[in-house]
Amino acid sequence: MALVQTELSEPYVIYTYRYFLHQWPQLAFLAIPADSSVPIGVIVCKQSMHKHISNRGYIAMLSVNKNWRKRGVASTLVRRSIDVMKRDGVTEVVLETEFDNIPALSLYESLGFIREKRLYRFYLNGKDAFRLVLAVPPDPDQPSPRPRYLPIRGPLPAYRIDDEDDDDD
Repeated sequence: MALVQTELSEPYVIYTYRYFLHQWPQLAFLAIPADSSVPIGVIVCKQSMHKHISNRGYIAMLSVNKNWRKRGVASTLVRRSIDVMKRDGVTEVVLETEFDNIPALSLYESLGFIREKRLYRFYLNGKDAFRLVLAVPPDPDQPSPRPRYLPIRGPLPAYRIDDEDDDDD
């Protein structure tokens, strides 16, 4: 938490971290040097259906200690996150970053993200943001993603329906 709070301009409360870490623990990564136990980088993401059309990944937070920047830490964290999302069938990854954060824009654009739109006064500090999007084509060598089931709240069970198993009696 300290790494995010010291390096990012947007303040986050503990509940924000809990929201992401409890629901998508597989999409949160720390970068820790081999000779230390102190994290130098962190990425926190989520993945969910967007408008019932696309399986969308979202990079919520990316932070690297200033002393460790320009060493590939951020790009490694982003690539790792995208790889995990790909295994779960993501079709696009989105994020927002401050419009004048040139290092972040350069990083994401070098990884294939494009600027989708400018969001005026998006951040609490009054700054604008750019929404960036990465289209993720399906990997032909990868098997189709495993089915994802959303937890059902309440007493009703969920059953998988397979159209190919129709019995026309």
